[in-house]
Amino acid sequence: MADRRAEGARKTSETDIRLAIGLDGNGKTNFDTEIPFFEHMLSHIAKHGLIDIDLHLRGDLEIDGHHSVEDTAILFGKLLHDSLGDKKGIRRYGHFTLTMDETLTTVAVDLGGRFNFTYKGPDAINVGKFGVYDAELSLEFLQKFAMNAKMNLHVLIHYGENRHHLHESVFKALGRALRMAVEVDPRAGDAVPSTKGMLE
Repeated sequence: MADRRAEGARKTSETDIRLAIGLDGNGKTNFDTEIPFFEHMLSHIAKHGLIDIDLHLRGDLEIDGHHSVEDTAILFGKLLHDSLGDKKGIRRYGHFTLTMDETLTTVAVDLGGRFNFTYKGPDAINVGKFGVYDAELSLEFLQKFAMNAKMNLHVLIHYGENRHHLHESVFKALGRALRMAVEVDPRAGDAVPSTKGMLE
């Protein structure tokens, strides 16, 4: 199978983004975003998903980080969808339960072409800031990422207290779940993982 890579750009009156991803990478990252906590979270997707991410982002941070994070999620989701092509041979489903100190989190994904995002867990994930990053942006990112990747994404934080751990456990588990879902199954050959014979 060819190296699955995609790159693109999104430029609006609010943001200017260039992004390249490689699904068959080793988790290499190159970030230039001016939002350190966002880079920290994306680095977990890269490291645990073995997805290379090269991101240049400029946004209207004088307002807040909402547009920057949302638009990055939109572009990232589209590129993930594009890089999977016809999805022949992939495992399609992925899940991972991750422990991080006092926090336990499960993330499950289905790359079957239908959007859903469900979060169950502490409301504290939306509370406060990490530098210039508003905590509520993590769920915003996940929703828009799943929507544009045409992904069914479920996030369940079973329990946890430390706010940093709540966020980090989700992004680490997402990386692991994506790694499983995009992986090529050697037993599947070039079959599409659906009884319909196609995945959009």
